[in-house]
Amino acid sequence: MAGAAVAPHFQLPLALADLLRDDGRGHYVVQEVLPVGELPPSLAAFRAAFRARGALAVLQHFDSVYSVLYHFRTVGTAVKENALELMVNVVSHHSNELPSILSDSGLSHADRAAHLNALKMNCYLLTSLMDAFEMETRKNSLLEANPGGKNKKNHAKTSGSLWEEEREPVLQLLTQVLQLDLRQLWGGLSVEEEFVSLMMGSCYRILENPSIGLQRYRATREAVTHLLAGALVHCGQMFSATLKITQMLQHFEHVAPVFAEAVSLWAEEYGLKSLVGELLREIGQKCPQDLAREASGVKGYSTFITELAGQIPALVLSNMSVLLHHLDGESYMMRNAILAAMAEALMKVLNGNELEEAARGTRDEFLSLLQAHMCDVHSFVRSRVLQLFTRIVQCKALPLTQFQSVVSLAVGRLNDKSVIVVKNAIQLLAAFLSNNPFSCKLSCADFEKPLKKEVQKLQEMRDRVKSTAAPVITPEEEWEAMLPEVRATVQQLFQQQQEMEEEVLEVEETVESAVEQITGLLRKLNYKSAARLTQKALCRFQGKEPFSGPMEENEEATILDVLRRLYTGSCPGENSEDPPNDSSTHKTKEVVKEKQSQTELVKQEMLVQYLQDAYNFSVKIREALYLISKLMYESSVSVVQEAIEFFVTVSQFNVPEAVLGVRRMLPLIWSKEPGIKEAVLNAYRQLYLSPSEDSERAKAQSLVRSLSLIMVDASLETIRCLEEIIAEFVQKDEIKPAVIQLLWEQFTEKSQCSPLERRAAVILLGMMARGNPEIIGSNLDILITVGLSEKACEDYRLAQEVCNVISKLASDPKPATEKNSAPFRLSQNHMLFSCLSETVSKGFAQPSTHWIPFMDTAVTLIYQLAEGPDEICAHILQVCSQQALEKLQEADGQNSDPKDSPSRDTAGAASLPTFMLVHLVSLVGQVAVQQVAHLEVSVSAELGRRRVLREEKTKKRSDSSKQKQRSQTSGNETTMEEELGLVAATADDTEAELICNICETELLDGKHLFSAFVPLVLKICSNPGRYSDSALSAAAALTLGKLCMISSEFCDTHLRLLFTMMEKSTLPGVRSNLIIAAGDLAIRFPNLVEPWTSHLYARLQDPCPSVRQTAALVMTQLILKDMVKVKGQVSEMAALLVDPDEAIVGVAQNFFSELSNKDNAIYNLLPDIISHLSNPNCSTEEESFHTIMRHLFSYITKDKQTESLVEKLCQRFRTARTERQYRDLSHCLTLLPVSERGLHKLQDNFDCFADKLQDPAVYSCFQTLLARFHRAGVKPEAKALAEELEQKLSAFRNRGLDSTDTCQEGSQIPMSVPAKQKPIRSSRHQPLSPANRDDEDFVTPQPRTLRNQKRTQKRRPHKKAVITFSSDEENSSGDELLAELREEETPTKTTPITRSSARRLR
Repeated sequence: MAGAAVAPHFQLPLALADLLRDDGRGHYVVQEVLPVGELPPSLAAFRAAFRARGALAVLQHFDSVYSVLYHFRTVGTAVKENALELMVNVVSHHSNELPSILSDSGLSHADRAAHLNALKMNCYLLTSLMDAFEMETRKNSLLEANPGGKNKKNHAKTSGSLWEEEREPVLQLLTQVLQLDLRQLWGGLSVEEEFVSLMMGSCYRILENPSIGLQRYRATREAVTHLLAGALVHCGQMFSATLKITQMLQHFEHVAPVFAEAVSLWAEEYGLKSLVGELLREIGQKCPQDLAREASGVKGYSTFITELAGQIPALVLSNMSVLLHHLDGESYMMRNAILAAMAEALMKVLNGNELEEAARGTRDEFLSLLQAHMCDVHSFVRSRVLQLFTRIVQCKALPLTQFQSVVSLAVGRLNDKSVIVVKNAIQLLAAFLSNNPFSCKLSCADFEKPLKKEVQKLQEMRDRVKSTAAPVITPEEEWEAMLPEVRATVQQLFQQQQEMEEEVLEVEETVESAVEQITGLLRKLNYKSAARLTQKALCRFQGKEPFSGPMEENEEATILDVLRRLYTGSCPGENSEDPPNDSSTHKTKEVVKEKQSQTELVKQEMLVQYLQDAYNFSVKIREALYLISKLMYESSVSVVQEAIEFFVTVSQFNVPEAVLGVRRMLPLIWSKEPGIKEAVLNAYRQLYLSPSEDSERAKAQSLVRSLSLIMVDASLETIRCLEEIIAEFVQKDEIKPAVIQLLWEQFTEKSQCSPLERRAAVILLGMMARGNPEIIGSNLDILITVGLSEKACEDYRLAQEVCNVISKLASDPKPATEKNSAPFRLSQNHMLFSCLSETVSKGFAQPSTHWIPFMDTAVTLIYQLAEGPDEICAHILQVCSQQALEKLQEADGQNSDPKDSPSRDTAGAASLPTFMLVHLVSLVGQVAVQQVAHLEVSVSAELGRRRVLREEKTKKRSDSSKQKQRSQTSGNETTMEEELGLVAATADDTEAELICNICETELLDGKHLFSAFVPLVLKICSNPGRYSDSALSAAAALTLGKLCMISSEFCDTHLRLLFTMMEKSTLPGVRSNLIIAAGDLAIRFPNLVEPWTSHLYARLQDPCPSVRQTAALVMTQLILKDMVKVKGQVSEMAALLVDPDEAIVGVAQNFFSELSNKDNAIYNLLPDIISHLSNPNCSTEEESFHTIMRHLFSYITKDKQTESLVEKLCQRFRTARTERQYRDLSHCLTLLPVSERGLHKLQDNFDCFADKLQDPAVYSCFQTLLARFHRAGVKPEAKALAEELEQKLSAFRNRGLDSTDTCQEGSQIPMSVPAKQKPIRSSRHQPLSPANRDDEDFVTPQPRTLRNQKRTQKRRPHKKAVITFSSDEENSSGDELLAELREEETPTKTTPITRSSARRLR
């Protein structure tokens, strides 16, 4: 111990090198830093000394371990690990012996100083080794993350293996040291702050490691937490810990969850609750403006607050006031954190119905703040609040009084611009549905009737209570009214005590009689006598109730008290003569009855309020359904998936409008996004493939019933989408055999069902055949015998669906065993075709609206499956024509009767019934178009297949001879192969030419069957005045288009008639059919239709919505396939974006969405669209223009496109001539997300629009653009540029306003005159005149090329025959009934459109 007594005092250094310098105060200084080679023996000497002297050995051997720290980077791993193990043993031994040493009362000052120095030295060396190992481990982890490092695995393994194992025990050892009562070492004072900071600093440095939050370091985090807790509890380091934690939260984002867990542990287990308040107060005192600039710091603070509120919400709630001012700050992350803390408090503390008044007020205030921030300026805050409300609703912590307001706000957020906000709004509404307190059925109709009934009942109850409840005054109220007069009477009684009253009153013998006597006097308002009797009764019945009281103290007060008790306790009736007991009983019954009425009224009011809330909630859900259904076609995949999930949830609550959403999601099955397609499949899997029934039969019935419900009034598109879904289910074997069996039973009428269910069963079988054709192939005979039997004429729709089902065999045949095998076909004498021919022929002469659709399907099926379908269809045409002729002859026989009127109609076709004429014309058109398709597709493919087979046979025969001559004729063989390839290509062209020649020359010549019907079709089309039936006109128009598909020459000859009818016809059906026909012709004969393109665009302005929609669909296909020109006319499609019909708007939106997938398509067309729509002659309203541009500019997302458009729009200001055009151009600029480079473009082109700034609307648009630019948070240079531009805008605007008067007074500055520009604009393309003009106004497109003119002139002698009928000459003039235009108006020149195969049917 003598050596310990003279040892100098050890001062804890701030840095390692401080111990090498003598500060002159007698503190310990390292005498010698040992070389690396001498470290192992010196450590061994230290270990030997430790065994001999214990922990005090460090006083002589401190320099040995210090030298290891000094050379830590260069010293070997074994030496470092040896030093660490030695110091752990030394400190452990010292901590174990210190309690006995400190408890020794005879401890000398020198020994105490020695142990103090040894403790400080040992702890310093151990913590320094900890820091060194921690630093090295972190450096190694960075090397592991660097892929370029060499031998990183071996390096990490050798340097950090011991420390990973020893970190936790070392921290626990230091915790044990701090838990000792070390104050005696410092002379009974507090522990030296530097000593505690030494250990806490090591903890903080461990927490700075970014990987400390990983699960494998959980034990380390707990050890650090307990060590810091010991420092806080035993050493009073609260203030320094608060500052350090706040500082680390600011600089290290990863420590926020660690400190949140630690602080919650300190508050709950160590009682350090005040630390929570100190930390939150320190964060709350941060300047909101500084937090907005420090992204890393605010992220740490916000995460800490959020995590802490989730673990100890009650303590955070008690300190919430110091944070609330950050809700008005600029940092959205702080707002999110505070709002999240509020939500945690609402769910875990302020939840329940038994809250105190103050807690209820806090709850309502927090809910109000959350609702207010649902409309926050930052989208992340809005989305976060919606997420918080979702959790609140799921925890059932939202009061019923707040339901309606929160639901309304959530529905409003469905229109938010941010995708994440919309997604979370849908999730919140789904949570409201799943956790609603009203009902499992949320139909408005289910609530409306009960609500009206209960409201009426409530009103009746209120009226009844109001009429029966006379004003009831309680005895207490009567006494209060009587009290002043009674008191005055009693006072007067005592003043005139000596005077005798004329009437002497005597008190009754018993108490009951006296009570009755006094009460009667009070009812008679004889207060004086009542008071006197009471005074006497008090003397006589002293001590007996109710006459008991302190007479001698205050007699007056005693009398008044007795009178009050007697009066209020008697409950007198109206008639004082009634027995008091009966009166009291009657009054009691009335009071009880009245209380019951009030209770029933309150219950009824609560019931009405409940029904009203439920009805309002269902109304809001219905409103949300409409909005969410429109979100299904957003570009964001996540929003679409949430919308689909929402409709699945809604369907479970039997909301009627949910079926519309379920149907609306059907087309999403075609989505290119796998996530969306899978979401649709999962939705239908949940809705229909998981019924709640027990047996397989019941499940099958439920599935069939549900799917049949979807197909009620379903469109063809809906059925096709459902077919794709069911085919997917069949391929995955998710549809049970019991379902298929039930469908066959319904079709064959073995199971009782309605005709509608029977048709649905056939449709469903066809859908399943897409996934497994064997379902139909093995039961083909049943389909034919049941569906196409003699009863088929009774239900053509069923027969039509049967044909559709059988057609699946052609569209999805059995897999071919050979590459060039023959296609699947049935022989001509197959039972199917005889049944079809017979059914079509029988129905021809019977009026039925469903015969034509069936006939179309039947003819298509014949051409798909029959060998020689043209012969079968020719036979059908002959049979039907024969029936028409017989009917015509029968009519002619009746007309020849002399009793008939002399003014009989002798027209041939006019004598036929209209429906037969419609049937005949439709049959001709369908057979014609199917014949062309058969030749172009099936026959052409069969010719190619047979040619390939012949070539393969020829090749096999010549293989042997070629192999013999290969060595001699290698060069010639190569040439031969090339020639064979050329021959194959020539063969393809030859086959195509053959098919084309048949169509052009044979199908419509006099020898073919079609030629007999062409004059009839042309006659009906050319005489709309005579053939005015709408169905006949529509059928004839469609047939004319189909006939034009056969031959280019026939098409060219009659194209003028077709477009004339499209323009002139007053029947929407005719115009729609001809638009469809013209679209097909534009694909088959583009060069012929190209001059008429403007007339196709003109139908986009048709007065009939159905015609506009058809035209929009046709033009969408033609434009997307590049079959018509776009420039100059696409503005007509853009105008449909503001069409009154929502379906047309949807078509237009889909068109531009598809067009945007083509590179730069919308960008290239935007200037042209703006130019046409802003033209004064276009008559587009300004608000409509804004809507159109808002939609189109949403597709401009590339920076280069934006910058280029800014420049183009600025240049367009020079050519603009009207104020409306100025405003339109400036509004378009506001729709662009202007960047810094875009701002430079504005600056460079400032002269283009400077003189237009005097217009307030133009100036306002530029101000809006700059304001949005400022809000985007730009660089200082860009901000300066924006301010400069803003100053220029203001200056030029003021200069323009000042010079306006001068210009009006005759200034010499030239002004633009719009009138002078009219000749220039007149040369531009003029809009078409409205439909239904006079014949003279219809202008045929002008010629374009001389070559086609010469070709047409050569062809001109072959004029089409003019068809005349006697009835036309007799009954009408040509000018009145002839719809065809003059021959000289036919286009004579066309612009050829290059395409791959102009003659193939697409």
